[in-house]
Amino acid sequence: KAAVRAVRVPEVRLPALRPFDGGELESEGDYDGFDFTDLDLVGQEGRGARFMDCGLTRCALDEARLGRARFVDCVLTGVRGVGTDLARASLRDVEIVDARLGGAQLHGAALERVLVRGGKIDYLNLREAVLKDVTFEGCVLSEADFGGAWLERVVFKDCAVRRVDLTAVRMTDVDLREAAELDIARGIDRLAGAVISPAQLYDLAPAFAAQIGVRVE
Repeated sequence: KAAVRAVRVPEVRLPALRPFDGGELESEGDYDGFDFTDLDLVGQEGRGARFMDCGLTRCALDEARLGRARFVDCVLTGVRGVGTDLARASLRDVEIVDARLGGAQLHGAALERVLVRGGKIDYLNLREAVLKDVTFEGCVLSEADFGGAWLERVVFKDCAVRRVDLTAVRMTDVDLREAAELDIARGIDRLAGAVISPAQLYDLAPAFAAQIGVRVE
């Protein structure tokens, strides 16, 4: 049997950071080696901005506009917000820890070597996104939308995946076996390329049967 290829995890080692005191974010801004701690970034405009070797800690990101922003070698800890716009953003070698987000928009985004650990994310929009070497660990994903996304080497560890939408998704080496909860709302037929456990197969059997039109009585 072919083994599932292991996910490469980010190894972020931030340098000594200097506090950010530059006021509001700017579109196409360049932020290198900054510490963003306890800042109110609600509704700020940072489209196309570049964040390199930055730490964002306990920042409020409600309605922040960060479409096409680039995050490289960054750690986001305890960030929170509703409606954060990260459409078509790029995240590479990024750790997201204990985030509390609702309706975050990452459609068309590119995530490579990203770790999402702890926290709760509701209504995450990852439609048409590309996820490569991404780990979801100990978090709650409620009604996440992966419609049309491409997942390669993605693992879900001890996390609750509730009412997920996998419509038209493409998967390669996606490991769902360690998910604490796995509830698929749509796209049960798109699990090709994923690995599940025998117990999960038993739980998903009614959905598989319904997909091919089998009645179980």
